[in-house]
Amino acid sequence: MQTPAQDIAHMARAIELAALGHGTTSPNPVVGCVVLDAAGQVAGEGFHAYAGGPHAEVVALAQAGERARGGTAYVTLEPCDHTGRTGPCSRALLAAGVARVVIAVSDPNPKAAGGAARLREHGVAVTSGVLREAAERGNEEWLTYVRLGRSHVTWKFAATLDGRSAAEDGTSKWITSAEARADVHRLRAASDAIVAGIGTVLADDARLTARPAGRSGGAPGDGTDAVHTMRSATEGSGAGREGGAGPEGAGSEGSAWREGGRGRVPLRVVVDPDARTPQSARVLDDQAPTLIAVADDTDTSLKADLVRLPRRDTGLDLEALLRELAARDVVSVFLEGGPTLAGSFVRRGLVDRVVAYLAPALLGSGRAALGAAGVGTIGELHRLTFDEISPIGPDVRLVARPLTQPGREK
Repeated sequence: MQTPAQDIAHMARAIELAALGHGTTSPNPVVGCVVLDAAGQVAGEGFHAYAGGPHAEVVALAQAGERARGGTAYVTLEPCDHTGRTGPCSRALLAAGVARVVIAVSDPNPKAAGGAARLREHGVAVTSGVLREAAERGNEEWLTYVRLGRSHVTWKFAATLDGRSAAEDGTSKWITSAEARADVHRLRAASDAIVAGIGTVLADDARLTARPAGRSGGAPGDGTDAVHTMRSATEGSGAGREGGAGPEGAGSEGSAWREGGRGRVPLRVVVDPDARTPQSARVLDDQAPTLIAVADDTDTSLKADLVRLPRRDTGLDLEALLRELAARDVVSVFLEGGPTLAGSFVRRGLVDRVVAYLAPALLGSGRAALGAAGVGTIGELHRLTFDEISPIGPDVRLVARPLTQPGREK
């Protein structure tokens, strides 16, 4: 029997493994697994590398082989108990003869939950909640998606030290460095969708594509460049990971813009209530799929994939947009564009994470990074907490999140 300190150490390793799949598993969660033999030695490790690929538990058990019998498995998310393209992981653990399973986070998806109960029914000792908060942080996009039924939103902006995103004449290229811009493309590529407003499309003719210099994927500091190290061991194993982990049971096969969970490009979404997107706009080119969100009372002849949503205030119902995107298997949204749309998301409590790139420069006037966000007095300001402060070339990257995040709360 492992000590609490050993449980923490092995679960921390499982969380590290789970992070290797960040940006490639959507619409499934990231999951890591460590299997010990009966003597307490590591016998196998695995992570869920891509949607349609093998489960973390399957990879780790295959590596462990007969050494798993009588051993312990550490899993960042409760083993699934449903049959999809493969059998449930709970039964794979039982078949391997594992004597104890340690779980960080219970599965909130009713379709897949129940693995812990099945294991207990068959005499396996189950411990839950080890490093739960750390595991939830690593899986926050998917947990928001499942618990709230909407896409998780990361708002990114670049600004000077005095919070200006453009000069008085509207120019903004380039406030931040090439290193910062490359980092933005890496984060774009790890997202399921890039969202901007019609103002950005009209002003900049933005393409809204992800163009990373190297392999894309991952959140700041998650180490996902190492994903290929273990992917070769998981591909071709014949074990598929079941889609449909999200709202309404929509699986990865429901998104035509995916390519088996690998090599997919983010969906481009333009918030355009009155359908003002020009037919010639670069966002409608063939570099990536595009969805134009228009008001349900807008009459338009625009030839594009349209989604019609109710109007709200001076724009669209953004929560309805995020629910629509979730129904299309969009787990994570990367919000870009101007201050007006960002202000609307912040005002409605729909920003789950903020990534800010600050340049060592001052403008003194010009466009602010954030527009009206529903704050009339200082007591109403939106409080956040910092996760990370990192140098990016000559700039600084700040990662912060709201103090209260319902997508990660019990």
